[in-house]
Amino acid sequence: MTAKPLSPRLPAGGTRWLGLLGFGLAVLCTAVVGSLAATGSKAEYASLEQPAWAPPSWLFGPVWTILYVLIAIAGWLVWQRTGWTRALTVYAVQLALNAAWTPLFFAAGRYGLALVEIMVLWVLILATIVLFWRTSRLAAALLVPYLAWVSFATALNAAIWSAN
Repeated sequence: MTAKPLSPRLPAGGTRWLGLLGFGLAVLCTAVVGSLAATGSKAEYASLEQPAWAPPSWLFGPVWTILYVLIAIAGWLVWQRTGWTRALTVYAVQLALNAAWTPLFFAAGRYGLALVEIMVLWVLILATIVLFWRTSRLAAALLVPYLAWVSFATALNAAIWSAN
């Protein structure tokens, strides 16, 4: 059973590419919120007690840049086929949670609350993958590296919370 779209199948051409721009802007907004909240995070991250397997701070920017591109393309692929559906609503909610994690962890220093938040984010990413799979296996597959990185980030968040 497929989800009933809230809007009709979208036309090809200009609207299709404007949709990609829209998904790109939504993901860019998510990244900007995190970036603004991460001002001074390099020094803060270095000052935290961390596990031996913690990555260097310079790695986060390139990894997130790649992941954000994949996230935007995945959403766009599903939107092209179905218009706005429940799957894209879950996608939007997980983007909002993605944007909220950095302010919680770095700006507020609420490592425990950030851990709870990232665990909810993980569940919503998994739900998005499952929902996207029904429409586009490629879109679902594009989110797997995101789930893997958030899995790693969850473990790192837990280790930092425990040590600090």
